[in-house]
Amino acid sequence: MASLTRVPGLLHGGDWSPEQWPEAVWAEDLKLMNEAGVNLVTIGVFAWARIQPDADSWDFGWLDRLLELCHAHAVAVDLATATASPPAWLVRAHPELLPQTADGVRLEFGSRQHYCPSSPVYRAAAVRLTKALAERYHAHPALALWHIHNEYGDHVAECFCPESATAFRRWLRERYGERIAELNRCWGTAFWSQHYGQFEEIEPPRTAPGPVNPTQLLDWRRFCSDALLALYRAEKAVLDEVAPGVPVTTNFMSMLKSLDYWEWSRHEDLVSDDAYPDPADPRAQVTAAMNYDLMRSLKGGRPWLLMEQAPSAVSWRPVNLPKPPGLYRLWSLQALARGADGVLHFQWRASVAGAEKFHSAMLPHRGTASRGWRATVRLGAELRRLGEIAGSRLRGQAAVLLDWDSWWALELDDHPSARMRWPELLGPWYAALHERGITVDFVPPTGELDGYRLLLAPNLYLLDIATADRLTAYVRAGGHLVCGPFSGISDRHDHIHPGGHPGPLRPLLGIVVDEHRPIPDGAATAVRLGPGPGPRELRAVTWSEWIELEGAEPLAHYATGELAGRPAVTRHRHGRGSAWYLSCHLGSDVGPVLELPLAEAGVTPELPGLPPGVEATRRRAADGTGYLFLLNHGPAECHVPLDGGTDLLTGAEVTGGVTLAPLGAAVVRIPRATAPTPAPTPEPAEEHL
Repeated sequence: MASLTRVPGLLHGGDWSPEQWPEAVWAEDLKLMNEAGVNLVTIGVFAWARIQPDADSWDFGWLDRLLELCHAHAVAVDLATATASPPAWLVRAHPELLPQTADGVRLEFGSRQHYCPSSPVYRAAAVRLTKALAERYHAHPALALWHIHNEYGDHVAECFCPESATAFRRWLRERYGERIAELNRCWGTAFWSQHYGQFEEIEPPRTAPGPVNPTQLLDWRRFCSDALLALYRAEKAVLDEVAPGVPVTTNFMSMLKSLDYWEWSRHEDLVSDDAYPDPADPRAQVTAAMNYDLMRSLKGGRPWLLMEQAPSAVSWRPVNLPKPPGLYRLWSLQALARGADGVLHFQWRASVAGAEKFHSAMLPHRGTASRGWRATVRLGAELRRLGEIAGSRLRGQAAVLLDWDSWWALELDDHPSARMRWPELLGPWYAALHERGITVDFVPPTGELDGYRLLLAPNLYLLDIATADRLTAYVRAGGHLVCGPFSGISDRHDHIHPGGHPGPLRPLLGIVVDEHRPIPDGAATAVRLGPGPGPRELRAVTWSEWIELEGAEPLAHYATGELAGRPAVTRHRHGRGSAWYLSCHLGSDVGPVLELPLAEAGVTPELPGLPPGVEATRRRAADGTGYLFLLNHGPAECHVPLDGGTDLLTGAEVTGGVTLAPLGAAVVRIPRATAPTPAPTPEPAEEHL
C-alpha cells in the first residue's frame, strides 16, 4: 500500500532547527541521522527571520546548502512555510497585526504566534513567504512534504482587535445572507434588548458587564476556527499551484477545542498530530489512544503522521518528568498501533538557548553518550523492521459521535452546571472501551454510520433535526445508539428544542426529561444497575436527571436522594436496533453499563482475555495480512497466548504465545486467514533502554 509521502516505509525523524547552529554542525547531524535511521526531517518551522531578514531581502543560501546536504545523505525534507512566528521587522512596521485579548490588551512580540488571524498584513506576508519558498524548492529532490505554519490555535486562537471585528461582521454577512433580521432571530436578540439594526453595530464578544449572548459566542467560536483555516488555505493554495503533487499538512494538537478538525482535515493531504502524553499520568496511554483514534478517523481511517512527540521530558509543564526506560519506545509503537505511518519528534538536537532548551531531544545535550541517544537509534532500527506495515489500516466496530459545534455550545456559560465539559464526559466512556479492548473510531454528525455496530454519544447538547433523523434511521436499520445526559437540548442556533428534552431524540430514546438535577462537587448519587444475576451499585457524579418513560424500559435506577427509585438508565427498542439513554454522569463507573449495549450489539475485543494493562490492535493490509500490536502498559511481565505469526520486532516465529516485559511490546504479522489461538508456552522477556 502507498506510503504517506514518497519516502518508503515508516517515517522517522523530527523537527531540526539548523539555523540555531553553525554550519559545521550540519554534516555531523546528518551523519548521526543516518546512524539513527532518520529518513525525514522538518526544517524551517521558525526560520522566517533567517529566510527574510527584512521586507526587501531574502537569504536562501543557507537553506539551499542545507537541502543539498539532506539530499546527499538520503534524508527527505518536510519543508515548513515558516509562518508561525512573524519577524520583528514586520511587527514593528505593522504593530496593528499583533493580537488583542477580549480585555483590549495587545500581546507583544517575543514569543510566537503573535499575529491577528484576520490581519491582511500578516496574511499577505505569509503568502508571499510561502510563494517564495515554493517557487525555489518545488522541484528539489529532497522535498517530500510541505508543512504549513505550526500548531494553529495553540497560543492565539482568537483576536478581538478592530480588524477581527471587521472580519467577524464579514463572516456574519455571509452566514446570514446579508439579512440582519435573520441574525436577530438566530441570536435571540429580543432578549435583553440586544436587537441590531445593521451589521456595522456588531462587535466581537469582548469583555462585557455580564453574560454575553450565547449564540454570538457560538458563532464567534465558528468564526475563529474558520479565520485560522482561511490562513492555512491561503498558503495551501499557493503550494498546490506552484508545487502540485507534493503533499501538504499542518500539525494538529490532538483533541483541541478551538479548531473544528473535521472541517480542517478536509483541506489536508494527510493528517499530522503533535502528542505529548504526561509520564506522570498513570492513564496517559488511554488519552493518547483516544487522540490517535481521532487522528486516524479524520481522514476516514487513512494512515496519519505523528509529527511531534517528546523523546523524554517536555519543558512547559510545572513539573516535567522524563520518560522511564522503555516508555518512549512503547508510546511510539502505540501511535503505530493506532494507525500512524510515522513517528517524528520535537526536537532533533537539544537547543542551548530559548524557551525550549530543557525540552528533550533525539540527540540530547550529552550527545551520543546519552541513554536518550541509544533509545533514538534503537527506535529507528525497529521502525525499519516494521516498514511493511505502512499503508495498512484499522477500523473500529464502535464509533463515537464528535461534533465541535456541540462541544462549543455545551461549554457556554449559564447552564445548569459548569462541570459538564466534553473531555470529562467523553473520557470515562472511551476509557471503559479501551479497558475492554474495543477499538473506537470517531465520526462527525454527517459521517457514514454504516458498518458500525455501536454508536456512542456521551453528549449531544446541540442537535439539529437532520442529525436526529440520521440517528433514528441508523437504529431502525439495526444499529445500537448509546446517548449520554444533557443531550438533544438545543438546535444549531443554541435555541432550546420545544416540547421537552431530549428534543428530537425523544421518540427514539423513549423518554422525556422533566428536570435537570446537577450534583454538587464532592457529592454523589447511588445508581443500582440490575436486577440481572447480581445488581451493581454505581456512583453518579456531576449530573443527574428526573426522567419519565415514554416506551423505554429501565435498566438502572437511582438508589438515593430525591430521585431514589426513578429510572437512571434506559433502553428503547426501535426498529431492528435499540437506543440507550444514560441520564447521569457515571464517571469511571460507566463501564458496567456500557457492557450491556456492547454485548447486545455483538462488539467484541480484538483479542479476548488479555492480561490487565495490555493493549491490542490489529492493522490490516490490502492483501489481508494482519499486524497485531501487543503493548504492555503494566508494571509486570505478562504472557499473551497466541499461536502463529512472526514478531516483526525480533524476527521470531510465534508459537505458543508472546511474553511481554513491563513496558514491552510485540508486533506480530499474521498471514491472511490465520486467526490467533491460545497456546501455553511463554517466550523470554525483553529488555528496554
